[in-house]
Amino acid sequence: MNYHLLIDPLQYSFMQRALLIAIFVGIICSLVGSYLMVQRLALLGDAISHSMLPGLVIAFMLGVNMYLGAFIAGVFSTLIIAVIRSRSPLKEDAAMGIVFSAFFALGVILITLIQKDNKIDLNHFLFGNILGVTFTEVKDTFLITLFVIAVIILIYKELLFYTFDPEGSQAVGLPVNLLNFGLMLLIALTIVASLKTVGVILVLALLITPSATAYLLFKRLHQVMFFGAIFGVIASITGMYISYYFNIPSGPAIVMVAVLLFSIALLFSPRHGILTQTYSSHQQGKIWQEIKGLFH
Repeated sequence: MNYHLLIDPLQYSFMQRALLIAIFVGIICSLVGSYLMVQRLALLGDAISHSMLPGLVIAFMLGVNMYLGAFIAGVFSTLIIAVIRSRSPLKEDAAMGIVFSAFFALGVILITLIQKDNKIDLNHFLFGNILGVTFTEVKDTFLITLFVIAVIILIYKELLFYTFDPEGSQAVGLPVNLLNFGLMLLIALTIVASLKTVGVILVLALLITPSATAYLLFKRLHQVMFFGAIFGVIASITGMYISYYFNIPSGPAIVMVAVLLFSIALLFSPRHGILTQTYSSHQQGKIWQEIKGLFH
């Protein structure tokens, strides 16, 4: 084995920082994403990430920390979604679709307006710029990772109960609104930590894909979270090396590795794999009828 293929990139300090932040993001995205996936709220992660774009731009205009602006915008968007859901007959998915579209459009408009005087690379906001991370950003991401892990450990049982039985958890007196808002804060923090790595557009893939991979292989939530984090780290590190050697964008490379791992699990999972499940002749007949129906 040519060990220099693994070691050579590490001689550059920017690559060391990029790998560290990729590992941290791979862990927390999978941990938080497990709750999103189990609650079928994947669109919420997309809504929050898109909603952060105007916060980034406004913070840039005001000369304050852009990631603080992104976090505030993300939390604000979740509050608007909650208001629309509670004060109108619209369901949550419709509210999320409206809010994230509006916020994202506002962000693009703001960027266009201020580009006359200030050059902003929109691609860095949308797809990340992990190779440009600073030591301070690595430290901040590490602290966010520790905080997210600590909160999940402290309220794991409550979140577990709320995730699988919201009505039951409310009946026994758990503060479900507080738990829901706390989960939204964790999602917003995770997305803020991931913006430099994969950007606004691709962060949903890193939130959901490693967890979905683990979900196909394991039954219990703590197993999904643990192995999802492992898959997230594997995707992040592998994607970084592919990006380095093939000179392609790091964020998309990380996401594609995560999707490849998911595809393998989807095909070969012992319980849910497409190629490992046994179908009766009746089931096979129904499948072929459905396929034929697509072409008529």
